[in-house]
Amino acid sequence: MSLNTAPPSTDLAPASPERQAVARIADFFENLKPSDVNRMAEFYTPQVYFKDPFNEVHGLDGVERIFSHMFVALEQPHFVVTGQLVDGAQCFLTWDFVFRFKRFSPTVWQTVRGGSHLRLTPEGLIAFHRDYWDAAEELYEKLPAVGGLMRWLKRRANS
Repeated sequence: MSLNTAPPSTDLAPASPERQAVARIADFFENLKPSDVNRMAEFYTPQVYFKDPFNEVHGLDGVERIFSHMFVALEQPHFVVTGQLVDGAQCFLTWDFVFRFKRFSPTVWQTVRGGSHLRLTPEGLIAFHRDYWDAAEELYEKLPAVGGLMRWLKRRANS
């Protein structure tokens, strides 16, 4: 009896169509600029469902409005995708959303950490997009007027 001592193959199998679609989507979000909002139809179905802590919309027009508003309300907003889990036509992306507020502390970079659950069509388009992030910890605590109250409430809840 002999043992196979050959090293494992280093050839990587080609990425599945779903993994390719997710990589394309992640790249789009990491490089998103205001002028790219009109390209959302390349990544979303016309009847997409989108939900985050502040918005719930059905349809591509609603998603475009959300991202357009992001560029109006914030200074230099951008995403950094930190992880990808792909399971067939579903994936979960973890990300850092980095931006500066326009109205207060405009020189201070802010980071919101969150994740997105996406469901894709067989064509690799997003049909379902649900963002998960803690609005209290990741956003409200950073606001001047509300932040102190939120931190106090957090301390009271933990005591």
